[in-house]
Amino acid sequence: MNLNKVFLLGRLTADPQLRATPSGAQVANFSMATNRVWNDASGAKKEAVEFHNVVVWGKQADVAAKYLAKGSMVLIEGRLQTRNWETKEGQKRQTTEIVSEKLQLGPRSGGGSVKQQSGTTDIPTVEVENDQEIKSEDLPF
Repeated sequence: MNLNKVFLLGRLTADPQLRATPSGAQVANFSMATNRVWNDASGAKKEAVEFHNVVVWGKQADVAAKYLAKGSMVLIEGRLQTRNWETKEGQKRQTTEIVSEKLQLGPRSGGGSVKQQSGTTDIPTVEVENDQEIKSEDLPF
């Protein structure tokens, strides 16, 4: 059995671009950044940032274009897809992107939250120091 599944939680680096295909299907594209923070061997804090291109189709493309903007937090569940094409100059190009299957909007700036059909939700955060044990009573959910 094979599995191609991606989960990303990050922030948009630019506003989504909404377009329609010749058949009328809606598609939105945006880039998002995720980061990783760790301490190196000497104890110094290090950070690495990755940038991801995301493609969203259909009704979710409309939602992304309407509610997401540069800096918005979003959770993407999807799959990796690699596309190949040739430029007008004959150069071969390739890109790997995340095709979104599910999109969850993050909390809005200013402390508000995004309304969902079942009410409002905020993404909970848990502050944990390195090597600190997480106890179930410390979890906000």
